[in-house]
Amino acid sequence: MDTNVLYYGDNLDILRNYIADESIDLIYIDPPFNSNQAYNVIFSENNASSSPRYSFAREDPVFQTRGITGSQAQIRAFEDTWHWTEQTEQTYSEMIEKAPPKVVECIKSFRNFLGEMDMMAYLTMMTIRLIELHRVLKPTGSFYLHCDSTASHYLKMVLDQIFRIQNFRSEIIWKRAVSSGSSKTIAKKFPTNHDSLLYYTKSDTYLFHPIFSGYSEEYLSRFKYQDERGRYRLNALKTYSKERYEQLEKEGRIVYPGSKNAVPSYKQYLDETKGVLLDDIWTDIPPINPMAKERLGYPTQKPEALLERIIKASSNEGDIVLDAFCGCGTAIAVAERLKRRWIGIDITHIAIAVIKNRLQHAFGDSVKYNVIGEPQDIASAKALAEQDRYQFQWWALSVIKARPVQEKKKGADAGVDGIIYLQDVNPDVPQKPVTLKIIVQVKSGRVSVKDIRDLLGVTEREKAIIGVLITLENPTQPMVVEAIKAGYYERWGQQYPKIQMRTIEELFQGKKIESPQTPINIGFKKAEKVENSKEMQQELDL
Repeated sequence: MDTNVLYYGDNLDILRNYIADESIDLIYIDPPFNSNQAYNVIFSENNASSSPRYSFAREDPVFQTRGITGSQAQIRAFEDTWHWTEQTEQTYSEMIEKAPPKVVECIKSFRNFLGEMDMMAYLTMMTIRLIELHRVLKPTGSFYLHCDSTASHYLKMVLDQIFRIQNFRSEIIWKRAVSSGSSKTIAKKFPTNHDSLLYYTKSDTYLFHPIFSGYSEEYLSRFKYQDERGRYRLNALKTYSKERYEQLEKEGRIVYPGSKNAVPSYKQYLDETKGVLLDDIWTDIPPINPMAKERLGYPTQKPEALLERIIKASSNEGDIVLDAFCGCGTAIAVAERLKRRWIGIDITHIAIAVIKNRLQHAFGDSVKYNVIGEPQDIASAKALAEQDRYQFQWWALSVIKARPVQEKKKGADAGVDGIIYLQDVNPDVPQKPVTLKIIVQVKSGRVSVKDIRDLLGVTEREKAIIGVLITLENPTQPMVVEAIKAGYYERWGQQYPKIQMRTIEELFQGKKIESPQTPINIGFKKAEKVENSKEMQQELDL
């Protein structure tokens, strides 16, 4: 594989149809945690008091339990709940028929004592995908599964059968935050503050680079001397070979004491050791705080430092990294920066749009990749609309970089499918920028003049400067006339149609939305630009 690839679709289908046997060097996945919570994962509108618990959310958007194909996604970006359905039963039956015997025994045992509860549905969905991930991993490859205590014990038992128990390497504990010592509410249990990374290899011949962390201030204080070579401390030469003594003396590193009978010392330099060998408890990587530069809007977006550590430990430059639940693309972005090849898979067009924007903002035109699964022409756009109108809506919004609205309940979008936020600066009061809003509606079926009238009403109600209607079908002449009658929005001497229509065909042709040329478009939060990959790697080296 010479080209990086982003796939839109069910990762089970993608793995089976596109990823070859034993072709991947490193797999990292951060799948759903089965926490019975519903979140708008892509763009969180929750305030601090109502934001979801970090330990129960995840990076990936919509992914409902189903069998092999078909999306049950709604406008809600992700519902982290799993139910036993007819499709789940079909998936379970397929595994019983085709999975390795040990895996079959394991999954049958789970069903015997769990029954058809939500956890069993979750394990069924995960197991069939874990089998495929094992298939595509190279014999020398490594696999990391990011999870929490909700299902980690079940998942480990499944992985023990798929990867074999002897290939289990570590359960890494990632402490997500420093405990504050105080809480507004005290639950009748110990607070949860860690995730687990289950680390397996496919064989006993695998790549691993030890990771070293920095020394403590107390340890560094022992190196209180310095010469032209650097900082050092004195260690007593109690036992040593003749060769070792002669080498130290030749290097001028032996220090003789004033007393005749005292043991000589040697200079131990600080730069002679790599640091403290990192173990399986990671406490030095905090979660992404609300003000972090790399934060893109996912409440559970993982820090790049975490993925950098995993990728550096278990791959080399040029190796292929796969993330089958890639969400906002942290593993993808880090793999690109560390000069690995990569494959990302996600089930929603929102996630693909976020990743594309992230890569563009961070790497510009230097990043090269293909996107498979996005509509490329009118026929494929219509096919997506017929298959799943919500996915069509998200994809269409992503084309014009509009932000999907957060739905309070199904069907409650109040006439607004997406929003484009623009930050404008008044030349007379530059210190007080003004936020402007464009609302967007997406129609995949027939349209009429009533849609224009409704859009104008919603635009005025929402106090937006412009309303945009995206359609598959060509607008009628009465629609064009009604849009013209809506008039113009004026800004700094320029006029912009208050109601604008764009067909999917026009978007394919590159036709843009007419709007003020404002300094900042805040529809998608920008990833931090990578100015110098080598320097950034050095900053994050541990």
